[in-house]
Amino acid sequence: MAKLDLEPAEVETFRGQLAGIIDYFNILKKVNSEKVEPTSQVTGLGNVYRSDSKSPSLTAKAVLSGSKQIQNGMFKTKIVVTKI
Repeated sequence: MAKLDLEPAEVETFRGQLAGIIDYFNILKKVNSEKVEPTSQVTGLGNVYRSDSKSPSLTAKAVLSGSKQIQNGMFKTKIVVTKI
């Protein structure tokens, strides 16, 4: 379905891994879980969120004040080229 372009050796490796995963699911099917309540979290931990808020930020002048090389209100740097 994914139409992955795999080498024959990779196919054999993944075939064995997938067979092992399916075997494990078959073992899990034998476990009696009728009296077990469904859960998605067992540690009692939760995410900690903070509310979005606007905090004070530096002005462009303050940010640029530490640089000796400024051009048109921006940091001036040497060109950076990367190959993808």
